[in-house]
Amino acid sequence: MKAIIVGCGRIGAELAYRLFKRGHEVSIIDNVPASFNNLPPNFEGRVHEGDALNQDVLIRAGIEHCDVVAAVTNNDALNMVVSHVSKSVFNVPNVVARNYDPHVRELFETFGIQVVSSTGWGAQRIEELMYHSEVRTVFSAGNGEVEVYELTINAAWNDQTVADLIPCEECKPIAVSRAGKAFLADGSTTLKEGDILNVAATFDGIEKTRHHMESRVKEA
Repeated sequence: MKAIIVGCGRIGAELAYRLFKRGHEVSIIDNVPASFNNLPPNFEGRVHEGDALNQDVLIRAGIEHCDVVAAVTNNDALNMVVSHVSKSVFNVPNVVARNYDPHVRELFETFGIQVVSSTGWGAQRIEELMYHSEVRTVFSAGNGEVEVYELTINAAWNDQTVADLIPCEECKPIAVSRAGKAFLADGSTTLKEGDILNVAATFDGIEKTRHHMESRVKEA
């Protein structure tokens, strides 16, 4: 894969190095020469000093023949313009942008740009960890709008069904792991103490389910 990374801050440098270590052809662009010091000494990709808004810089980095562009600076306007130009002018098949300010994320989505909101996603993950001790996130889709969670079934829910446990439409059962084996779950599945139940849910959905789990423990 031929990849161009725009922005050699900590995220850009880490991303470029990860791709390089996996054997991909990587070019990284930044207009601040000192930024390239973020790259590990053994990085052997191509570095390009210049303004990514200048199409000549993008062409020099190989955008006409690349497979993916990741715009990951801390400037949302720059990331948005570079991403849009990569898609609409150079027809790059896969473009990903970092969203720094979550309040402008909708602008990226308006242009159909695949976006990762590191600030919004990070804040949500920290909030989840503050709330949840018995619920663990194992997969995040999009920017955390829907996530897959692991719920450990305690004694209070032994021999109850999944439908008894999940009180809302914003939480959907996926699978149960029991004694080292997993199987698909639905509302009629009977739970056993020690089971690991995987559910897909919004943040509101997992909160309702968590509170419902706790209410039965308090009653027991």
